[in-house]
Amino acid sequence: MSSTAADVVRLLTVRGETLAVAESLTGGMVAAALTAVPGASKAFRGSVTAYATVLKRELLGVDADLLGARGAVDPQVAAQMAAGVRASLGADWGIATTGVAGPDPQDGQPVGTVFVAVDGPRGARRGCADGGKVEALRLNGDRAEIRMESVRSVLALLLRELASEQTGNERAQDTERNGGF
Repeated sequence: MSSTAADVVRLLTVRGETLAVAESLTGGMVAAALTAVPGASKAFRGSVTAYATVLKRELLGVDADLLGARGAVDPQVAAQMAAGVRASLGADWGIATTGVAGPDPQDGQPVGTVFVAVDGPRGARRGCADGGKVEALRLNGDRAEIRMESVRSVLALLLRELASEQTGNERAQDTERNGGF
Protein backbone atom coordinates (compact mmCIF):
# COMPACT_ATOMS: atom_id res chain seq x y z
CA MET A 1 0.00 0.00 0.00
CA SER A 2 1.36 3.41 -0.90
CA SER A 3 1.21 6.31 1.50
CA THR A 4 -0.23 8.46 -1.32
CA ALA A 5 -3.11 6.00 -1.79
CA ALA A 6 -3.68 5.98 1.97
CA ASP A 7 -3.70 9.79 2.05
CA VAL A 8 -6.20 9.89 -0.84
CA VAL A 9 -8.54 7.44 0.90
CA ARG A 10 -8.22 9.31 4.19
CA LEU A 11 -9.00 12.71 2.65
CA LEU A 12 -11.93 11.38 0.64
CA THR A 13 -13.33 9.66 3.73
CA VAL A 14 -12.98 12.80 5.87
CA ARG A 15 -14.76 14.79 3.17
CA GLY A 16 -17.47 12.16 2.65
CA GLU A 17 -16.63 11.95 -1.05
CA THR A 18 -16.14 9.08 -3.48
CA LEU A 19 -13.71 8.15 -6.26
CA ALA A 20 -13.90 6.18 -9.51
CA VAL A 21 -10.89 5.17 -11.64
CA ALA A 22 -10.46 4.73 -15.41
CA GLU A 23 -7.28 2.95 -16.43
CA SER A 24 -5.59 2.04 -19.65
CA LEU A 25 -1.82 1.49 -19.49
CA THR A 26 -1.93 0.81 -15.73
CA GLY A 27 -4.36 -2.08 -16.22
CA GLY A 28 -5.94 -2.00 -12.76
CA MET A 29 -2.87 -1.01 -10.75
CA VAL A 30 -4.42 2.27 -9.53
CA ALA A 31 -7.50 0.44 -8.26
CA ALA A 32 -5.26 -2.17 -6.62
CA ALA A 33 -3.25 0.54 -4.83
CA LEU A 34 -6.43 2.15 -3.52
CA THR A 35 -8.12 -1.08 -2.43
CA ALA A 36 -4.98 -2.12 -0.55
CA VAL A 37 -5.81 0.67 1.92
CA PRO A 38 -7.90 -0.49 4.88
CA GLY A 39 -11.26 1.27 4.79
CA ALA A 40 -11.06 2.08 1.07
CA SER A 41 -14.65 0.92 0.61
CA LYS A 42 -15.81 4.12 2.33
CA ALA A 43 -14.54 6.18 -0.62
CA PHE A 44 -13.73 3.94 -3.59
CA ARG A 45 -16.69 3.28 -5.93
CA GLY A 46 -14.94 1.14 -8.53
CA SER A 47 -12.92 1.18 -11.72
CA VAL A 48 -13.01 0.54 -15.43
CA THR A 49 -9.95 -0.89 -17.14
CA ALA A 50 -10.48 0.19 -20.73
CA TYR A 51 -7.33 -1.16 -22.32
CA ALA A 52 -8.85 -1.38 -25.80
CA THR A 53 -9.51 1.95 -27.51
CA VAL A 54 -13.09 0.99 -28.41
CA LEU A 55 -13.88 0.51 -24.71
CA LYS A 56 -12.78 4.06 -23.97
CA ARG A 57 -15.61 5.16 -26.25
CA GLU A 58 -18.20 2.53 -25.31
CA LEU A 59 -17.71 2.43 -21.53
CA LEU A 60 -16.29 5.85 -20.72
CA GLY A 61 -17.93 8.03 -23.34
CA VAL A 62 -14.73 9.29 -24.93
CA ASP A 63 -15.54 11.10 -28.18
CA ALA A 64 -15.16 8.79 -31.20
CA ASP A 65 -13.93 11.61 -33.45
CA LEU A 66 -11.25 12.52 -30.91
CA LEU A 67 -10.10 8.90 -30.68
CA GLY A 68 -10.08 8.64 -34.48
CA ALA A 69 -8.10 11.84 -34.95
CA ARG A 70 -5.60 11.59 -32.10
CA GLY A 71 -5.66 8.04 -30.81
CA ALA A 72 -5.98 6.95 -27.21
CA VAL A 73 -2.77 8.59 -25.98
CA ASP A 74 -3.92 12.19 -25.74
CA PRO A 75 -4.61 14.72 -22.95
CA GLN A 76 -8.23 15.25 -24.00
CA VAL A 77 -8.79 11.49 -24.01
CA ALA A 78 -7.44 11.31 -20.45
CA ALA A 79 -9.74 14.16 -19.38
CA GLN A 80 -12.77 12.51 -20.97
CA MET A 81 -11.89 9.16 -19.39
CA ALA A 82 -11.80 10.76 -15.92
CA ALA A 83 -15.08 12.60 -16.49
CA GLY A 84 -16.68 9.50 -18.02
CA VAL A 85 -15.81 7.13 -15.20
CA ARG A 86 -16.91 9.71 -12.65
CA ALA A 87 -20.31 9.96 -14.34
CA SER A 88 -20.68 6.24 -15.08
CA LEU A 89 -19.89 5.10 -11.56
CA GLY A 90 -21.58 8.00 -9.78
CA ALA A 91 -18.52 9.31 -7.96
CA ASP A 92 -17.56 12.77 -6.75
CA TRP A 93 -14.09 12.39 -8.31
CA GLY A 94 -12.74 10.51 -11.31
CA ILE A 95 -9.13 9.84 -12.24
CA ALA A 96 -7.66 8.33 -15.39
CA THR A 97 -4.43 7.04 -16.92
CA THR A 98 -3.60 6.62 -20.60
CA GLY A 99 -0.24 6.32 -22.28
CA VAL A 100 2.48 4.15 -23.77
CA ALA A 101 4.32 1.78 -21.43
CA GLY A 102 6.10 -0.03 -24.25
CA PRO A 103 7.79 -1.86 -25.62
CA ASP A 104 6.65 -0.13 -28.84
CA PRO A 105 5.31 3.37 -29.65
CA GLN A 106 1.53 3.74 -30.00
CA ASP A 107 -0.63 6.26 -31.86
CA GLY A 108 2.51 8.09 -32.96
CA GLN A 109 3.58 8.60 -29.35
CA PRO A 110 6.91 7.37 -27.98
CA VAL A 111 7.24 4.96 -25.08
CA GLY A 112 6.97 6.88 -21.81
CA THR A 113 4.30 9.33 -23.00
CA VAL A 114 1.58 9.31 -20.35
CA PHE A 115 -1.38 11.50 -19.51
CA VAL A 116 -3.04 11.41 -16.10
CA ALA A 117 -6.26 13.24 -15.34
CA VAL A 118 -8.57 14.13 -12.50
CA ASP A 119 -12.17 15.29 -12.75
CA GLY A 120 -13.87 16.66 -9.68
CA PRO A 121 -16.97 18.46 -8.60
CA ARG A 122 -17.80 21.22 -11.08
CA GLY A 123 -16.44 24.57 -10.07
CA ALA A 124 -14.52 22.87 -7.30
CA ARG A 125 -11.29 24.67 -7.98
CA ARG A 126 -10.53 27.84 -9.86
CA GLY A 127 -8.29 27.27 -12.83
CA CYS A 128 -9.60 23.78 -13.58
CA ALA A 129 -11.71 23.63 -16.71
CA ASP A 130 -15.02 22.05 -15.74
CA GLY A 131 -13.48 20.70 -12.52
CA GLY A 132 -10.81 18.69 -14.37
CA LYS A 133 -7.06 18.75 -14.76
CA VAL A 134 -4.61 16.81 -16.95
CA GLU A 135 -0.87 16.35 -16.56
CA ALA A 136 1.44 15.25 -19.36
CA LEU A 137 4.32 13.01 -18.31
CA ARG A 138 7.43 11.90 -20.15
CA LEU A 139 8.65 8.89 -18.23
CA ASN A 140 11.83 6.87 -18.55
CA GLY A 141 12.40 3.26 -17.64
CA ASP A 142 11.07 -0.11 -18.61
CA ARG A 143 7.41 -1.04 -18.93
CA ALA A 144 7.00 -1.87 -15.23
CA GLU A 145 8.66 1.38 -14.12
CA ILE A 146 6.51 3.49 -16.46
CA ARG A 147 3.34 1.84 -15.19
CA MET A 148 4.30 2.24 -11.52
CA GLU A 149 5.21 5.90 -11.99
CA SER A 150 1.89 6.45 -13.78
CA VAL A 151 0.05 5.08 -10.72
CA ARG A 152 2.07 7.27 -8.39
CA SER A 153 1.53 10.33 -10.59
CA VAL A 154 -2.25 10.05 -10.93
CA LEU A 155 -2.68 9.51 -7.18
CA ALA A 156 -0.36 12.45 -6.45
CA LEU A 157 -2.37 14.65 -8.85
CA LEU A 158 -5.62 13.73 -7.09
CA LEU A 159 -4.05 14.26 -3.67
CA ARG A 160 -2.90 17.76 -4.68
CA GLU A 161 -6.41 18.59 -5.95
CA LEU A 162 -8.04 17.28 -2.78
CA ALA A 163 -5.57 19.03 -0.47
CA SER A 164 -5.90 22.34 -2.31
CA GLU A 165 -9.66 22.28 -1.81
CA GLN A 166 -9.72 21.59 1.90
CA THR A 167 -11.00 24.47 3.96
CA GLY A 168 -9.36 25.36 7.23
CA ASN A 169 -12.20 23.68 9.12
CA GLU A 170 -11.78 20.41 7.21
CA ARG A 171 -8.02 20.48 7.88
CA ALA A 172 -8.67 21.00 11.59
CA GLN A 173 -11.16 18.12 11.71
CA ASP A 174 -8.79 15.85 9.78
CA THR A 175 -5.87 16.71 12.07
CA GLU A 176 -7.98 16.15 15.18
CA ARG A 177 -9.25 12.77 13.93
CA ASN A 178 -5.71 11.62 13.21
CA GLY A 179 -4.24 12.67 16.54
CA GLY A 180 -2.48 15.80 15.33
CA PHE A 181 -2.32 19.27 16.76
